[in-house]
Amino acid sequence: MSKQKKIQAIRGMNDVLPQQSPQWHYLEAIIRDLMSAYAYQEIRFPVLEHTQLFKRSIGDATDIVEKEMYTFADRNGDSLSLRPEGTASCVRAAEQHGLLYNQVQKLWYMGPMYRHERPQKGRYRQFYQLGVEAFGMDGIAIEAEVILLSVRLWQALDLSDYLTLEINNLGTTEDRQSYCDALRGYLQDYKEELDEDSRRRLDSNVMRILDSKSPSTQEILQNAPKLGDYVDADSLLQFNALLNMLEQSGISYKVNPSLVRGLDYYNGMVFEWTTDKLGAQATVCAGGRYDGLVKQLGGADTPAVGFALGMERILLMLEELNKLPNKLEQQVDVFIAIIGNENFSSGLLLAEELRREMPFLRVLTHCGGGKYNSQLKKAYASNARCALVLEEDEIKLKILDDEGQSSELEAEGVCRTIKTIFTDVNSGA
Repeated sequence: MSKQKKIQAIRGMNDVLPQQSPQWHYLEAIIRDLMSAYAYQEIRFPVLEHTQLFKRSIGDATDIVEKEMYTFADRNGDSLSLRPEGTASCVRAAEQHGLLYNQVQKLWYMGPMYRHERPQKGRYRQFYQLGVEAFGMDGIAIEAEVILLSVRLWQALDLSDYLTLEINNLGTTEDRQSYCDALRGYLQDYKEELDEDSRRRLDSNVMRILDSKSPSTQEILQNAPKLGDYVDADSLLQFNALLNMLEQSGISYKVNPSLVRGLDYYNGMVFEWTTDKLGAQATVCAGGRYDGLVKQLGGADTPAVGFALGMERILLMLEELNKLPNKLEQQVDVFIAIIGNENFSSGLLLAEELRREMPFLRVLTHCGGGKYNSQLKKAYASNARCALVLEEDEIKLKILDDEGQSSELEAEGVCRTIKTIFTDVNSGA
């Protein structure tokens, strides 16, 4: 009988190993504290949605819907898709449960998204996204707050010096449509000279051509109509007021007329945070205003603004720039070594007593047996502060530092002694 081939993870869908988990916990804790500081509430929704949700929101002609979604028919014949981004699902959930009925909502979410694209460093087919969405508020104040929230995140992670805010104004939906018509008319004369993707987008999603990486297409675009010429006066006034507010807040920015975002639902202000520390894929966070999406998905007219970021890319930046704290590995305070099978019961009961008396304490009980020296090596490897060794009728306390001090303890005095070692309860919380 031939040996069966080992099953590997699906390409682009990665495991998070125990030594990596503390990095995720670090980032997630900062995010949770930040959202609490801004009084945004967490919302959770399924990874699986009706395909139509994304076709209606993101747009039939976008790369995401055309090429990248994981879509299949279930046993009832319904077309379902793994969520490729979070905004559409957030709107669907908020509308379905009445959160948007004459209400202001500030929401955030965190979880896996799925896109069948070419895996590369920091960009995977399953990726974790942080999303921030604010509903029910017109005007520039909420736009500024959302950007300020992202600024505060970079400050908390010590990444501010490595990121640039790029911002643009798409105008109203009518402005955008007028511009699309003008741009399409201009590019029709150069259709045969455009790259393949741009020719395909000419009729379906013409503004995406502005993002083309083809040098020849970019050369053609040099003389193309400019979006700014089609934006109405009121929208332009609002945008300039937002820029002024950012300046007053000490936030540097760069107006990028080519910034259009790849999703159909955006209008008005759009922004991206970019970096030169992650190679060609420069964008780490993106968002903007999308006032028409709630109505597009069957709800009432509701102003909305938000952003999303890929958490793997942030972790990659933190790692490559050496911005992760030095001691993020899973910490152990007390290692309990049990010598001899007859002591297992006593060792487990002692561990439970320590956890009950000192809930902040991280106690690792070695349940695999073994000789003294072998277990002591494991204790040192755990980075524990001290070890309790149960052998015959003795409990030995060993301080796991360079001096390696040892002392014998009476059973009833173990908790008291451990408490004196870990005097700062809060430090271990």
